Amino acid sequence: MFSEPNEPLAVLKQFFGYDSFRYGQEALIGDILGGRDVLGIMPTGAGKSICFQVPALMMDGVIIVVSPLISLMKDQVNALNQTGVAAAFINSSLTQNQIDKALRNAANGAYRLVYVAPERLLSFDFLGFAADANIPMVVVDEAHCISQWGQDFRPSYATIPNFVAQLRKRPILAAFTATATPRVREDIVDKLALKDPNVLVSGFDRPNLRFDKIKIGDKYGALLRFLKGKSDVSGIVYCSTRNAVEEVQMYLEDDGYSAARYHAGLSDTERHKNQDDFLYDRKRIMVATNAFGMGIDKSNVSFVVHYNMPGDVEAYYQEAGRAGRDGAPADCLLLHTGRDYSTQMWLINNGESKKQLDRAEEAALRERNIKRLNEMQLYCDTKGCMRAYILGYFGENPPTTCNNCANCAAGFEEIDITIEAKKIISCVVRMRGRFGTQLVIDVLKGLKNRKVLEFRLDELTTFGISNMGREFLSDVINHLISEGYLHKTATKFPLLNVTPKGLEFVRGASLMAMQVAGKVEAVEPVRRTAQPLQNVNPALLDALKTVRLNLARETALPAFVIFHDTTLIDMCMKMPADMEQLLEVSGVGQVKAERYGQAFLDAINNFSGERTSFAPRDFDPANIQLSEESITVNAVAGLINAELLQCGYDKISGKRINEWLIASGLLQNSDEGKIPTQAGEALGIYSEMRDFKGVEGRLNFFPQEAQSFIARNSLEILTRHEVPAEAG
Repeated sequence: MFSEPNEPLAVLKQFFGYDSFRYGQEALIGDILGGRDVLGIMPTGAGKSICFQVPALMMDGVIIVVSPLISLMKDQVNALNQTGVAAAFINSSLTQNQIDKALRNAANGAYRLVYVAPERLLSFDFLGFAADANIPMVVVDEAHCISQWGQDFRPSYATIPNFVAQLRKRPILAAFTATATPRVREDIVDKLALKDPNVLVSGFDRPNLRFDKIKIGDKYGALLRFLKGKSDVSGIVYCSTRNAVEEVQMYLEDDGYSAARYHAGLSDTERHKNQDDFLYDRKRIMVATNAFGMGIDKSNVSFVVHYNMPGDVEAYYQEAGRAGRDGAPADCLLLHTGRDYSTQMWLINNGESKKQLDRAEEAALRERNIKRLNEMQLYCDTKGCMRAYILGYFGENPPTTCNNCANCAAGFEEIDITIEAKKIISCVVRMRGRFGTQLVIDVLKGLKNRKVLEFRLDELTTFGISNMGREFLSDVINHLISEGYLHKTATKFPLLNVTPKGLEFVRGASLMAMQVAGKVEAVEPVRRTAQPLQNVNPALLDALKTVRLNLARETALPAFVIFHDTTLIDMCMKMPADMEQLLEVSGVGQVKAERYGQAFLDAINNFSGERTSFAPRDFDPANIQLSEESITVNAVAGLINAELLQCGYDKISGKRINEWLIASGLLQNSDEGKIPTQAGEALGIYSEMRDFKGVEGRLNFFPQEAQSFIARNSLEILTRHEVPAEAG
C-alpha cells in the first residue's frame, strides 16, 4: 500500500497521475481543506471531481457525495477504484442486502467516498449510518438540480439541507455544477444554506467544441451527411420525443451505423444494456432523449447532434458538452425547424404538474421556461458567433468571434438595418403589442390572410411597407429582441412589444447596423475528420488502443476507465521505457501503473524496432514540441524522443540528460539529490521538495527556455557527454 501524501499536488500525482492542477481546482481544494464551503461552476471536462476527490483523500472519515443518477455514481466509483481509492455507491440498483453490506463497510472505515442518491438520504438505514459516522464533507454534484430555475430541477435535492441538519456536526458543503446562470447560482447558495462560500466560476468556454446549427427540413439527410467518415468514433444524437428516438435509431441501423437507443419508455434492463453497449464501445452512437446523459462520464464522445431544438440554452450546452470531455476536438450540431419551437411550447404547457409548487409558483416557472425557450430560439436564429451567444447567456463578456463555429467560419459583414428596424418597430407599435412575430411580418409584407383581414390589420399605415424577404425580417426582429428594442413575452402565444429603448430609437436619428454571417459556397453540415497528431505514430497509438481494449475486456470496464485517449497520446509522445518514465505520462497514477503499466511498456518497447514505418528525415530541434509549462527531466526526454524516433535515432533517457547537465555545470549532486547550479538557475531550472512513495527528495523542473537549450543539444547528449556550448 502506498504512503498517504500530505500535499494536494502529491495526492493528485500519486492517485490520478497529473503533475499540475487546472484553473480553479487548487483554489477550491485549498478552501475545502481550510474548512470553507464552496460552489464550483466549472464546464464539463474541467475536472470538478478532482476538486472534492483530492481533499477527500486528505481528510479523516468518509465523504458523502450526493449524485442524481445511477450511471454517474457507477462510472465515478469504478474510476476511483481503478486509481486505488476505495469508494462505493448506494442507490436503487442495489438489493437491500447489498446496501446493508455497503453501509456496514462504510461504518467500519472501508471507503473514503460514498456516493448516494438524494432520495436515500433520509431513509432509515442511511440516517442510522450517518448518525454515528465521521462525515467531514458533503458534496452536492449537479447542484443546479436544487433550483427550480435550473434545467434539471429535482425535488429530492431539497432533502439535502434536512440531512445535513441531522448530522452530529455540520460538515463542509461543497457544491458543483457545469451550467448555472447567476439566478441559479444564487438559488444554490440559498437552498443549500452555504456559509460564506467561495463561489468560483472558472468560465464556461469549451474551446475544443465546434458549434454548428442548420435550419433544415430533411434532418435525417443532414445527419447522414454529418456522419460520413465518423463510423469509428462515438457520438450522441439527442431527440425531443421517444418516437423520434425509435425512428432515427432504426434508420441508422438500416444504414449500417452501430446505434443504440435510450428513453424513459424502455425497460430498465434494456436501458442499462444499451447504455453499457455505448460506454464499452460496442455501439458507437447513442440515440436518446434528454433522459440520457447527465451521469455519463464517457470521455471519448466525438460529437453530439441535437435532432431537435432543446427547451433552453442551459440544457443545450450541458448536453452538447458531453462531447470532447478528453479535450480533443469535437463537433456539436443542432438541426432545427420552426416545428421544434411548437413542440417545446407544447411540452411546457402540458408537462406534469409539480406537486411541491402552488399555482402562483407553477405559473412563474412556466413563464420562466417560455422565456428560456425564447432565448434558445434566438440562438437558433443568430447570425453572429454561436459561442459568444452561449457565453453571453451565462453572464460572460466573450469576444465577438471565436473562429470555431460555423458562423465564424463563414465570416461576418456588417449591414445597415436602420430603415427596416424603424419599419418593424413602427409596425409593432401600431399593432399595439397584441400579435406575434409571424403576423407582424405578414403585415409588413402586405399579405391579406385570414388573421390580417379579421383584425383589419390591412388598414395600418405599415401594411405592405417592406419588400424584404421573410427570413431577413425575422433576423432583424431577433436582433431587435436581443438588443432590447423589442420584447417577446413569455406567454403561451408569445407577443411582440416595443420597449422604451425601441421608442427612443424610432423617434431619433441614430443608425443601426447588424452583423450577418457571410456566404460560403457548398456549405454542408459540419464534417470534420481527425487531424494527424504531431509527433505521434498512428500505428503505435493503434497498438496502445488494442492493449487498452484487451485490458478493458479482461476487467469488464469501459476502455476510458483504463486510460483516456489523451494519456495514450502522451505515451506515444514520451515513449516511456520503464515504470519510472511511465509515471511521467499525464494520467498515469501509481496504482494504474502497477496494474496496467507493463502491458503498455511492452507494446512501446516492441514497437521501438518498427520505426522504419516513418520516412527518415533530418533531425531538426525546431520540430520538437516544447511544453509551455515547467516539466520534469523525464518529460523533457519524452518530448525529444518523439522527434528522435521519427528521424531514425534511438531514445535518450532522463538519466542521460541529467548526466550531461552535470557534466555541463548546470546541475550538481547534493545530499538532497541533483540540484541546479547557479548557471542552471540562470537558465530557469529550479527544484522543489516532493513526497514520492513516502520519501522526500528534490525534483527538478525545466521551463521552456531550459527545454529549448536541451533540445538544441539533443544529438550531443545522445552521442557523447562533452560539456555543451555556453547556455543562452
